[in-house]
Amino acid sequence: MLLGEGPILSVIPSPTQAVWHLGPIPLRAYAFCIIAGILVAIWLTERRWVQRGGDRAAVAQISYWAVPFGIVGARLYHVATSWQPYFGPGGRPIEALYIWNGGMGVWGAIALGALGGWIGARRAGVRLPAMADAAAPGIALGQGIGRLGNWFNNEVYGGPTDLPWGLVIHQWDQSAGRAVLGQDGLPVVLGTFHPAFLYELVWDFGVAAAVIWADRRFRLGHGRVFGLYVVLYTAGRLWIEALRTDAANHVLGLRLNIWTSLVVGLTAAVLTWLSARRRPGREELTSAPG
Repeated sequence: MLLGEGPILSVIPSPTQAVWHLGPIPLRAYAFCIIAGILVAIWLTERRWVQRGGDRAAVAQISYWAVPFGIVGARLYHVATSWQPYFGPGGRPIEALYIWNGGMGVWGAIALGALGGWIGARRAGVRLPAMADAAAPGIALGQGIGRLGNWFNNEVYGGPTDLPWGLVIHQWDQSAGRAVLGQDGLPVVLGTFHPAFLYELVWDFGVAAAVIWADRRFRLGHGRVFGLYVVLYTAGRLWIEALRTDAANHVLGLRLNIWTSLVVGLTAAVLTWLSARRRPGREELTSAPG
């Protein structure tokens, strides 16, 4: 065990197992966390959509398209931006399909999920910006819940720390979904690190609360609730991403996701400002394609 120097008085433990088997069927904690996040997002979206005067059934219709598109997009973004383990020297391309091992990019989820949402919205006869406004807080909550999957997989952490909330990280056997055991039969501990996954979980929950408050206070509409969510999320992702020490591709010395956060956040801020100038207030929900 490499726990650093001096006694550790308080740490956050990490699971030593993330996969259980029900006969031949593997039950993966990462998948359950993602599914739980999706269900919470849909539940809150339904509540907010109905409160705005929409038809509850429309949320399910759009989810049928947005959710699978978003999952595929999340995986594609991860593989495209971290391609070496799959297509680099010694890589295993087939593992690009192993979504249960972790590796989901939120930007891909939003991009392709929006495409699926647009298709679903047209079929349901509602306008996508209005639905995106209803969905924004739920998406943030779902992201936070999904981050618990990283905790089970002993991933998404920062540099070493001796802070009371330091996260214990084990040497991990990704294929087996459990910690590597040492000669003493105990899980091998690599040390205590900043719990970047937890920082993002807390930030995401805070974003959801802030967006709900702002929507109620200012009656935002025409996509501005979703824009605010993106701006706040990317602001947090900037500093959280800077803490992470896992392998990532860099551009001009910065992790690729930092640049993505900057570009997406600034774009969302500009579009939200333009929306406020051109279409103030909140739209009335009517059945209309587009």
